[in-house]
Amino acid sequence: MTIRLPRPSPRIWLALLLVILGAVLTFIEQRDASTPGPIPRDSAGEPDFYLEGVTLTRFDEKGRPHQRLVTPRLVHIPDDDSTRAETPKARLLDGDGDLWLANGQQGTMGAGGNRLVLRGDAHLESPGEGWQLDTEILHVDTVTNHAWSDSEARITQPPQRMRGDRLDVWFDDDLMRLTGNVHGFHPTKDQAP
Repeated sequence: MTIRLPRPSPRIWLALLLVILGAVLTFIEQRDASTPGPIPRDSAGEPDFYLEGVTLTRFDEKGRPHQRLVTPRLVHIPDDDSTRAETPKARLLDGDGDLWLANGQQGTMGAGGNRLVLRGDAHLESPGEGWQLDTEILHVDTVTNHAWSDSEARITQPPQRMRGDRLDVWFDDDLMRLTGNVHGFHPTKDQAP
């Protein structure tokens, strides 16, 4: 005597196929999950946290966004309450709402985040005015809207260009001062393109 078992219905086969497909997709999704990079080392101490792929927005006292910092990695060091950023790109607004752009290879924000120091090919520009500044280390005080560099700075506003040993920029006053061994090129009307 032969006993035949009932054949599963197409609905059961379909449900089984969906369960298997779900398991395979779950396995693939977990396998592709990006793992965090190595813990950053810093001479200031061990970080208590770091963030990857960060856009940091700060607001003024009226609740309006007035500063933005974009960086692939942000590291907080609790020993000196500083925050380090890799290849930061900053967007700053002055008191009149004019835009200022700044970037560098590395950035450090002090306690409270009111002072930003950009190191390594530091760059500051005023798109509205058409000039740009390049230096090795740039300090930006976001409370007083004052930027300065104690290292050689180069300012260009084509076709003009200048360089000096120290630079001060006051965003709110639209004032810039270059001091120490200042050299520049300012074309006369007949030299202008």
